[in-house]
Amino acid sequence: MTNTLILVFILTMIIHTAETLSYSVRFAGVKVNKLAVALSLVGIIVLVSRTANLIQAPMTANFVDFAKAQPTFDLERYLRITLFASSIGTLIAIALFPSFINISVRVIARLEVAGSIPKLISSVKIEQLKNTKSYLKKPKFKLSQFRYLGVSKRFLVINILVTAFYSVGVLSSLYAAHLIPEYATTASQASGLINGIATILLTIFIDPQLGLITDKALQDESQRSQLGKIYALLMTSRFLGTLLAQAFLIPSAYFIGWIVKWIF
Repeated sequence: MTNTLILVFILTMIIHTAETLSYSVRFAGVKVNKLAVALSLVGIIVLVSRTANLIQAPMTANFVDFAKAQPTFDLERYLRITLFASSIGTLIAIALFPSFINISVRVIARLEVAGSIPKLISSVKIEQLKNTKSYLKKPKFKLSQFRYLGVSKRFLVINILVTAFYSVGVLSSLYAAHLIPEYATTASQASGLINGIATILLTIFIDPQLGLITDKALQDESQRSQLGKIYALLMTSRFLGTLLAQAFLIPSAYFIGWIVKWIF
């Protein structure tokens, strides 16, 4: 199981790194006033995340099957290590944020010339890939620069909660399947009970507010530098959310188990 855990850890890091880096692509689109083009690139990042998830999900579910055959297997520990990978992936994205903004700006410019993603990919040369290092930028974060951004504490707290619920949803359903083997299949498919809470919070509180912030940055050039700091703040809150997910893992599993038993 150790080799499987390593693969799951890496894939989980990729998923959360890709999802968090979408902020940098959005910001690059705002900087060059090409948000619609940037959103198309965000779709590619989401595709990378979902492809990694297609492999990661059944491998993680295999932990539950192994725990069923081996009662001494510490399933909770393996799931917590997997969850910790989401924190590492988010930290990697935060470190790459400034560099990925520069790269995204360049990709957006070339996409306009190429006209499509396949043509863009086929036009890339080895020399251009070597020049990528010139876009690398060391991240610099100072707490003082986040003081007057106009972002409410409630907004950040909700973003932390949304991230925590999304991070733990599938893992808690798998642990619930371990806790109630007689309802194992039902419980393993019940991650929506947790993710649904995150979706409601995201739709009502996060997306509209983030849309307003982005729209202001598009209309007012002075707001654009602030937007980058706001995105950095949101990524930091995402990281805190992945840490909070550790505390949600077991309670969420018992919640899913209770709902499954009550309904079915």
